Amino acid sequence: MRRSTYQIEKMDCTAEEQLVRMRLDGVEGILRLDFDLPARRLQVHHTGDERDLRAALVELGLGARGVESVEVTAGAGDSAASAGDADAPGVGGLNDAASDTSERKPLMAALAINATFFVAEFAAGLLAGSMGLVADSLDMLADAFVYALSLAAVGGTVLLKKRLARGSGYLQLGLAVIGLVEVARRFVFVEDAPDVATMVIVAALALAGNAVTLWLLSKAKRGEAHVEASWIFTSNDIKVNALVIVSALLVWATASAMPDLIAGGLIFVIVARGARQILALAR
Repeated sequence: MRRSTYQIEKMDCTAEEQLVRMRLDGVEGILRLDFDLPARRLQVHHTGDERDLRAALVELGLGARGVESVEVTAGAGDSAASAGDADAPGVGGLNDAASDTSERKPLMAALAINATFFVAEFAAGLLAGSMGLVADSLDMLADAFVYALSLAAVGGTVLLKKRLARGSGYLQLGLAVIGLVEVARRFVFVEDAPDVATMVIVAALALAGNAVTLWLLSKAKRGEAHVEASWIFTSNDIKVNALVIVSALLVWATASAMPDLIAGGLIFVIVARGARQILALAR
C-alpha cells in the first residue's frame, strides 16, 4: 500500500473537495482520502498506480502537484478506516462517503443555501443594475452545481455522473460568457451606477451564507464544533463576496459604475474557470 500526498493550491473550500472526490471516483485502488483544506493538501492511501491519481487531479485544473509517495504498512487502523471512515470509499467508489446520512444532510443544507442565494442575488443584481451581484450569484450557482452533483451521483452510474457534470458545466460556462458579454457592452455603452445599498446588503448576506456553509460542512466532516475562522474567511468564496462589497464602496466614492463592472468581469472569469473544472468530471 502507498500513501501519496498532494498539494492542491486552488482547493480551499468544500465545493472543491467534492470536485476532487468525484474526479477520483473512477480511479481504482483508493482505500482512503484525507483532506486538509486549510493546508490545501490531500493524502491518499491506495494500492494502484500513483501516476493515475496524479493525472486525474491535474485534469481538474486546481493546481495539484505531488509532494511525496511512499510505501506504508497496512495496519489495523488503515483497514478500519477504509471500511468505515467518512473519507474512505466503499464498494463502488468514493460516492459511498456522501451516501452516509451525516454527510448527506450538510451537503443538502449547502445546496439549499447556495441555490437560495443564487436566486436572491441574481434578482437583486438585476434590480440594482449591478453586474457584480449578478456574477456573484453565478458563483453561488457554481457551488450549488457541485453539491447537487455530489448528491445526485450517489448510487448512480459513472455515465450518469458524467452526463450531469457535462450539462452543469456547459450551462455554467454559457452563463459566464453571457455575463462577460454584458459587462463588455456596459463598458461601451455607459449606464447609471448601480444601487450601492443593495449591493452591500445582499453581498454581506451572501458572505454570511458562504461562511455558514463552510462551517456546517467542516463541522460535519471533522466532528468538531470549532472550525478555524481564519480558514473560513480567507476562502475564495468569501473573497468573492468581499470583492462585491469593496466594489460597491468604490461605486459610492466615484459615482461610477466602473468598479462594479470590473468586479463583475473578474467574477465571471472565476465562474468560467469553475465550469472548466466541472467539465473535467465528464471526461
